Amino acid sequence: MTAEGRNERLRALPSVDRLATAVARAELRARRLELLGGAAGEDDVDLVARALSRLGPGDGRVLNATGIVLHTNLGRAPLAPEARAAIAAAATGYGALELDLLTGKRSRRGRRAEALLVALSGAQDALVVNNGAAAVLLAVAALAGPGRQVIVSRGELVEIGGGLRIADVVAQSGAALVEVGSTNRTRIDDYAQAVGPATAAVLRVHQSNFSMSGFVERPTLRELAGLGVPVIDDLGSGALDPGRPVLGDEPDVRGSIAAGAVLTCFSGDKLLGGPQAGVIVGAMDPVGACRAHPLARALRIDKLCLAGLEATLELHLDPVTAGQIPVLEMLELAPEVLTARTAELARLTAGSITEMPAAAGGGALPLLELPGPAVALEPGPDGAEAFAARLRGGHPALIARIHDGRLLLSARTLAADELALAARCVEDARRPTPGP
Repeated sequence: MTAEGRNERLRALPSVDRLATAVARAELRARRLELLGGAAGEDDVDLVARALSRLGPGDGRVLNATGIVLHTNLGRAPLAPEARAAIAAAATGYGALELDLLTGKRSRRGRRAEALLVALSGAQDALVVNNGAAAVLLAVAALAGPGRQVIVSRGELVEIGGGLRIADVVAQSGAALVEVGSTNRTRIDDYAQAVGPATAAVLRVHQSNFSMSGFVERPTLRELAGLGVPVIDDLGSGALDPGRPVLGDEPDVRGSIAAGAVLTCFSGDKLLGGPQAGVIVGAMDPVGACRAHPLARALRIDKLCLAGLEATLELHLDPVTAGQIPVLEMLELAPEVLTARTAELARLTAGSITEMPAAAGGGALPLLELPGPAVALEPGPDGAEAFAARLRGGHPALIARIHDGRLLLSARTLAADELALAARCVEDARRPTPGP
């Protein structure tokens, strides 16, 4: 088969969704025929097991060799050992999730995480929900809602993961969206002219997954706060450590509060380095309005993510322990350490060393390029796509990049103790497929 023909066959393969649907329909059709034929057949639970077995194993461990630190498709931030231990402890038996052990009375979920966030951000109060979009939705719903208006710059009507747009989030709150300015230039006067009796808040959105340069203008957060209208600041990535050089271009949470935002929203599983969570910090009354809103219960965080978040926030209290959080550790990896890891990975996989810049990913630091080496693997006669597919089908799966017909493996996003495991995945993928 020619390379062109092979590529045509690969492109013709059905998507996972189509394949899953086809398998499910086939199994149900077979079961219906069995029942119509009078056969007792197997138990319906066995039917589900049989269908699932045809779809292969469920989601499991994945080795990230892409060099993208916050890879959304791979679950964003890998957790620190302390966070993993806290989640395991919370999953064992019962826990005092909403119980004050001193008084024996009911308490509020997330109080410890809130206290840590107040200490880290300089805000008066804090609230934790289940993800970043939920934090923005709740903030807008609590401060605005039906019959009120929220002002947003046209240059900040961004699209986030999964095709979700900021305008969609505001619409779900019931508030009316008032667009001001242009895509590239919005002045403070544009905001001032839009403020009226129905104005409830200004929503400022960090352009976290792209950047504009050239003929651009944007008011500062302090200027917006000077309008006398509550400002909600959607930071997205949640940088808590402005003193770290690698985070220098990312707006930080403490700076947002100091500049006058009444509510600042961000994610827990990006630069903060914790599990999926949405965080709201700010002034006492606005955070209290969020906590009292009916949506707060629908959007609340679960006990396992809360435990992991608390443990991660504790690490942020000290710059030294914060540097041990995997996301920050990968972003700040010393060149000599990366070089040594790459050399070891090349030795274990019989690959060659090339250059491949890494990136933060996950809607953070969009212009950041982290130069460094990577391991290049020759794909063999079946080509790079087929080799990458075999790596994805391994246990664990190994995710690599394809460039110029070769597979590239970054040691930046592989922990030191994952190098040998990654090499084993490569060895398994190189083995010839058994014949029929």
